[in-house]
Amino acid sequence: MAKFKDSLEYHSSGRKGKIEVISTKPCQTAADLSLAYSPGVAEPCLAIQKNPEDAYKYTAKGNLVAVVSNGTAVLGLGNLGALAGKPVMEGKGILFKRFADIDVFDIELDTEDPDEIIKACQLLEPTFGGINLEDIKAPECFYIEETLKKTMKIPVFHDDQHGTAIISSAALINALMLVDKNIEDIRIVVNGAGASANSCAKLAIALGVKPNNMIMCDTKGVIYKGRTEGMNPYKELFAADTRFRTLEEAAAGADVLFGLSAKGAFTPAMVASMAPNPIIFAMANPDPEITPEDAHAVRQDVIIATGRSDYPNQVNNVLGFPFIFRGALDVRATCINEEMKLAAVKALAELAREECPDSVCKAYGNQKFTYGRNYIIPKPFDPRVLLHVAPAIARAAMETGVARQPIEDMAKYIEHLESTQGKSKEIMRMIINKAKSDPKSIAFPEGDNEKIIRAAKELVEEGIAKPILIGDHKKIKQKMAELNIDLDVPIMDPAESELTEVYAAELYKLRQRKGLTLSESQRIL
Repeated sequence: MAKFKDSLEYHSSGRKGKIEVISTKPCQTAADLSLAYSPGVAEPCLAIQKNPEDAYKYTAKGNLVAVVSNGTAVLGLGNLGALAGKPVMEGKGILFKRFADIDVFDIELDTEDPDEIIKACQLLEPTFGGINLEDIKAPECFYIEETLKKTMKIPVFHDDQHGTAIISSAALINALMLVDKNIEDIRIVVNGAGASANSCAKLAIALGVKPNNMIMCDTKGVIYKGRTEGMNPYKELFAADTRFRTLEEAAAGADVLFGLSAKGAFTPAMVASMAPNPIIFAMANPDPEITPEDAHAVRQDVIIATGRSDYPNQVNNVLGFPFIFRGALDVRATCINEEMKLAAVKALAELAREECPDSVCKAYGNQKFTYGRNYIIPKPFDPRVLLHVAPAIARAAMETGVARQPIEDMAKYIEHLESTQGKSKEIMRMIINKAKSDPKSIAFPEGDNEKIIRAAKELVEEGIAKPILIGDHKKIKQKMAELNIDLDVPIMDPAESELTEVYAAELYKLRQRKGLTLSESQRIL
């Protein structure tokens, strides 16, 4: 109850709600006012009339996204209506701004008619650079997004579908690598047939899962060819030619179990019946289909992910939509296509396999994150996600011909993205660039220290400097092996160096009046 009370206080304290509009230009004097509004504002209006693309130059359109909802599928709460869904849409706006510096207006539409939602979005196209559809129930959400993508020239993205699919697909790639299974060979069961389940299944197939190896279930059991009860055209796409009729039957021998359904849908018996090294993504919110504790109580070889932050491997949509829109907006993409989604999947998967910096560990109470069974997907507060996903989206948009303003220098674009993460980042990037122009040699004592080895790795990869590690050669190499770091840098072992005696004599000369003996100098070095 305390948590619920805190939430209400969070939303009601101070200025009500979670968002506000802030001016990006000064408006303190009469002169400012004459430029911000009449008569000066007439000039950009006339310029845009002559060249509509100038709207991206003179207005906020290029960095403005509409979060559109009718509140018919709010979180796991169901059909609450447009007004009751507004706190979620405002929250979405916060995440867009916090993680990708994108401005948002939330638009709650009081209608369950999909054609009215379509018409409203189409009429708003001059205002926004992109449309994020949110919390609209299936199957209407499929029809709405499909129609808008065909009729609009700005990106339209239903996050409930594609966000979950992108994050879970990235996690799936890494989980399969850990258990040494090929995606073409696995048998996968998807429990749930709503928006996110549909998209997860489609993206898994795009990554290489064979359609014949996939079974989808809903509340009535397996979706099989010839079934008539509770069917629609979107479920029909995944109707399997199978003898299985229940989730329990389908789960037996399966390699992967995707849950986009409800609390408790996966039983310990199902987990026990799966193939060796099973992968379970129990993504129902707020409570998963099965908890990691219950899954591991049955078998220790399971890799499990959930949608919750209090468990490892959180499948969190915030790893996707802010950065996907960032890349799409920055090249003025006309849509977010399948190639862009796959680019996001691969960027996230690759990032999880990289060394996790200390800054991320500190954000999570100094936990250590290393690619493995409990870390197959990056953390939401990892600042590198922006620098990996947004450029990947931009590249894919350019390569597939949907970018109206291609990026000419990707390295400078990434630097720009980094500068948006704060002034300190911008200053640090300037210092790094200066160092990279003329890399110097830097000697590091305590060369077998984990932080020193990681720092040396970063210096080499960024081309900032030429590190030299000082210490016991064997210990340094052993530590590198423990950290799974392959680093080709000079190692100076004082026990083996010809200069040790020279330096010992010099140290003795400098410190003998302080009582330091020659033998102590030799021992210190």
